[in-house]
Amino acid sequence: MIQFRSLRLARGVKTLIEGASLQIHPGWKVGLTGANGCGKSSLFGLLRGELHQDSGDLEMPAAWTIAHVAQETPALPRPAIEYALDGDTELRRIEAALEQAEANHDGEEIGHLHGRLQEIGGYAARARAAALLDGLGFRSTDLERPVADFSGGWRMRLNLAQALMCRSDLLLLDEPTNHLDLDAVIWLEQWLTDYPGTLVLISHDRDFLDAVVNQIAHIEGQRLTLYAGSYSDFERQRAERLSQQQSMFEKQQRERAHLQKYVDRFRAKATKARQAQSRIKALERMELISAAHIDTPFSFSFRACGQAPDPLLQIEDAAVGYADKPILSGMKLTLRPGERVGLLGRNGAGKSTLIKLLSGELRPSAGVRREGKGLQLGYFAQHALESLRPDESPLQHMLRLDPQTREQELRNYLGGFDFHGDGTSTSGAGATTPCGPFSGGEKSRLALALLIWHQPNLLLLDEPTNHLDLEMRHALTLALQDYEGGMVIVSHDRALLRATCDRFLLVDSGRLTPFDGDLDDYKAWLAQQRAADATASQCPDKAADKASRKADREAAAADRQARLASRRPLLRELEQLEKKLKPWNAEKAQLDDRLADPELYTGPEAGDVPKLLKRQAELSERIDDAELRWLELHEALEAIPAD
Repeated sequence: MIQFRSLRLARGVKTLIEGASLQIHPGWKVGLTGANGCGKSSLFGLLRGELHQDSGDLEMPAAWTIAHVAQETPALPRPAIEYALDGDTELRRIEAALEQAEANHDGEEIGHLHGRLQEIGGYAARARAAALLDGLGFRSTDLERPVADFSGGWRMRLNLAQALMCRSDLLLLDEPTNHLDLDAVIWLEQWLTDYPGTLVLISHDRDFLDAVVNQIAHIEGQRLTLYAGSYSDFERQRAERLSQQQSMFEKQQRERAHLQKYVDRFRAKATKARQAQSRIKALERMELISAAHIDTPFSFSFRACGQAPDPLLQIEDAAVGYADKPILSGMKLTLRPGERVGLLGRNGAGKSTLIKLLSGELRPSAGVRREGKGLQLGYFAQHALESLRPDESPLQHMLRLDPQTREQELRNYLGGFDFHGDGTSTSGAGATTPCGPFSGGEKSRLALALLIWHQPNLLLLDEPTNHLDLEMRHALTLALQDYEGGMVIVSHDRALLRATCDRFLLVDSGRLTPFDGDLDDYKAWLAQQRAADATASQCPDKAADKASRKADREAAAADRQARLASRRPLLRELEQLEKKLKPWNAEKAQLDDRLADPELYTGPEAGDVPKLLKRQAELSERIDDAELRWLELHEALEAIPAD
């Protein structure tokens, strides 16, 4: 096991951890959490033997094999699968020794080495590496491609595959999901659940932590504390401790009231769709999450987006691709104010391509893309970080964006993203510090701050949580819940998707279709697709049967889409009625109270009575008509099943 005894760890004059005493037993899966700069990566360096404690003891089994993900990947001509196989260092040693023994015609040594190769599963190693690469999103045609051909994000996946290929006793993973999409995250989640060794994991993905770890080691105030249970269990325990402090407790109550109001508003929408029920549960859970993050340095909201066109954006019979390669075709999509759409789909299906089409970055090769008059787009993509000027500070970026606004107002706004002064904030990134040396998370925060200031009425977000820590993800989730414009989002962060999306669209097989389910249904769908792919690769003679089943699925999807299309205008009209009824009822209640007051008829406002009575009658008529139509719409919806 791993044992800390009164351990102190410092970097320079800064103490990171003081007096740590705890044990990590073999087979435990531990999530390592804490604010940025608290010492998580330094603790990994200590476990790898790259750093040494300043005092105290760290005991680890000397014979343990430790695996971790390399941060750099040279541009090698080596095939991707060979690079992944390099992670099994003993396999490579045996292969080299075998080559030497065969050259020396040493039969006894050859036999011994083949016996050891059998013991470590060496004959199946190539198939194991191929399965790892497949799970991480590589196609079969990628296996023999040189490492140098892959982009930075895909090289990080290769490094992850190499670490997983190692038959390790201790696996150290620092943000392994940062460069993955949702299907690869779900695959990795299952792989780590089955991993037999000891795992220490740094991650800012709440759902991922919950699914994988059974202990949380939290660094706070230079103390390293071990909590039993999942990340949600840790949040609950921390929330209870924080709520005992009166000032924190009062802030927590205000936040809980805000969230409860949001939950109540959403629950009032009459729907039985599973996605809606899943969303309500996620929102209710946000109360507990909020309590655990009450001391977050981040606090921001989207600025009012003003008048928005309806619809915001439409694509009709659209196709899009690159050069002569079509990616998506036959797409129809109408985005309206207040809609919150999550895009689902397997790696390479075209989610980012669709986002680029919606943003106008790509033009349709067929069909029409039509913007509403007054559309104000806010598009967040990974290249948004590249557009930042490295020699300019966050404040200079804001002044360039809006030179008419007072500097203090811009400083206050940046403070919500934890950019304070000259860099003495908890994040280490200052409002007046050049952003070139900023971390990926700090640059992402700045890019979001610039995007939000534009007051967009349609947000297009492609993996907005990459590099963001748990506190900033939580703040972004709260801000998106209150955002009044339209939104389309691609994200591997399931907690964000659950709490902010009202419906999902599936990008698959070159098509865009409604996905009638929640993220648990999507996980099951992915498993079915993987099983179908495996069956197809083993039984190519069943291609005709597969095509028939695919046709059945497409017919069923078309039928479901037709029903959804019939329901959609009814649901929109219902939503508009509910929006109108609320202020009408409130105004009528006020009028009823005023007209019931005897002093009104004898006081100075007596002359207003006829006008008030006329308005009361007018509101009563409107409310009666609206409520009658509300009932008719519900009856019509019940006649068109959603499933």
